[in-house]
Order: sequence, then structure tokens, then C-alpha cells
Amino acid sequence: MTSPATDLAATGAAHATLPVTKGHGTQNDFVLLDDRDGAIELTDSLVRALADRRAGIGGDGVIRLVASAALPDGAASLTQDPRALWFMDYRNADGSIAEMCGNGVRVFAAYLASLGLWDPSEGDLVIGTRAGVRHVRREPAPGAPGGVWYAVDMGPWTLPGGAAAQAAGFDAEVVVSGLEVDRPALRVDVGNPHTVLALAGEGELEAVDLTRAPSVSPHPPQGTNVELVVPLGESAGPDGTPVGRVRMRVHERGVGETRSCGTGACAAALAVRTWAGSGAPDVWLVDVPGGTVRVRLLDGGHVELAGPAVLVAHADVDLAALGL
Repeated sequence: MTSPATDLAATGAAHATLPVTKGHGTQNDFVLLDDRDGAIELTDSLVRALADRRAGIGGDGVIRLVASAALPDGAASLTQDPRALWFMDYRNADGSIAEMCGNGVRVFAAYLASLGLWDPSEGDLVIGTRAGVRHVRREPAPGAPGGVWYAVDMGPWTLPGGAAAQAAGFDAEVVVSGLEVDRPALRVDVGNPHTVLALAGEGELEAVDLTRAPSVSPHPPQGTNVELVVPLGESAGPDGTPVGRVRMRVHERGVGETRSCGTGACAAALAVRTWAGSGAPDVWLVDVPGGTVRVRLLDGGHVELAGPAVLVAHADVDLAALGL
């Protein structure tokens, strides 16, 4: 079965329409394209036009569904796991390529299910990404009878600063508009780069201005997402094990402040757990402006992200109206 993009390529761009789907994970929103044959040239200008919130569809990024065999990065995923038939080609709203997006993976999984390319009752979904292969399963949403969440093994995580950063609790400094002084921060890699800093309370978190990108030192050559977090303590989960809680705001590279960031939620939980030291919980709830996600440490140095994914609309975009 071919994708709608095949007809687009056959008719040419002039007067063509591009079928898209709009989805979000805790209000981190995306424009999704079914290009399983690899027919669309996903240019920076196309991404920016689709993601434009006034003149386009609007989104924090664009996700293209494409067969893994159609892309060099996808071929690498097939080498890692032959079941990774589909590749998540993710772009930030400014057109730049991103390695990974945790909310995007969940929305991508829901998109594949809606297209009949994945049956969650038959087992986990295996997805190719630029950060490596990711495994997704569908599970009941906690506290919402009939609702569903998607849980993603996000792969290995690391502290780029190593043992020295872990012992010190920081390996970077961040300047944020609205804060009077530079703040120490901890770098966390979850397939893409993050820099996490703790604030004294929720009032301080609400007061910061993220309309301007924070300044990070040393400057990361590929840029970094910046997470501002307030630890909220811990409580007992349904099975009696401790569950930590964190509130977070995030500035994403190539996008700006977003309502949520899946890999950022992982980074935030991992940083707070590192600061807490021995005995800290392995499960964390991360509250973001768009909702709540769950972060859980897995065996083998991996981390899992779980939360909702919603597809809200399907549309045909007039490319000429976008100026393309």
C-alpha cells in the first residue's frame, strides 16, 4: 500500500495538497505526514510552513512516517533491529533535525495504529529513530477507565560529565531571563542533549521568562534543551513503592518554550534523582504545563517514558497557500 505522498509527487507541487494529521502528547504538538514511500522532500521551508501557528497548521515539530529502508538513518535502525520497519523522521519547528522526541514517539505510535500499521494487541511496536531503536507498548491510563497511555523504552541515558558531575551535582551554568544570578545545572543525555537546573520554588518557576533562550556555559555545540525544575517530594505509589514528583518548564532548542517535552521530563527526573542520592525513587511523575507523564528507570541503564497521545485532526494542506 502506498502513501498519499506518492500522489503528491506524481502530480507535482503546484496546486497540490498534502494530507496531514495533527496530534499531541501532553500538549507537545506535532504535524504528522504519511510518507511511507519516501516521496516527500522534507525541506526546512516545508517544515517551518507547516509548523507556523498563524499561517500553517501549527506545531512544535513535524514528524514524517517513512519506511526505514528508504533512509540511511532508517537502514541503521534495521541493522539494530529488523523489526523497526518504520522510521520517525522528526524535525523541530525551525526545520532543524532532532535526534529524538519522547512525546513525539508516543504520538507517532498512535499514528501508526490509526493507519493500521501497528496492532497494539499483537505486542510492542519497534520504531527507528536517529537516537536508535525505540520500543513502545500501549497500557491503561492510570485513573482514567477506558483511557490509554503509551510507554516507551527511551534507551540508555548518561551524564556527559560523568562521575565528577554526579558528585558535584552540576557541570554547567545557565543564565535565564527572570533569574538574578547564574544557576548551576546538570547535563543529561537521553538520546538528545539536556541541561537541568533546580529552582527554589514554584513561584520562581512561574516567574522566569522563557520567551528568550537561556544561555548555557559551556556552550553545547549542537545546542541543548533547558529544563527548569522544582522537586515536589515523594509519596507512596499504588503498590506502596515510593514515587517522586517534579514540576518542570522547558525551553526546547529550535522551538522555544513548549507545553511539554518527553525527553526533557526524563532528563528532569534523572537529574533530581541524581541530586537526591542513594535511596531516591526509581519512578517519577513529571508535571508540565500540558499534563503529567511518568518516568521510570529500567534495567540496563535505560529509562522509560509513559503518557498520553492524542490525534485531534486530519487535513489537506494547500501547498500553494503556504507559499511553497
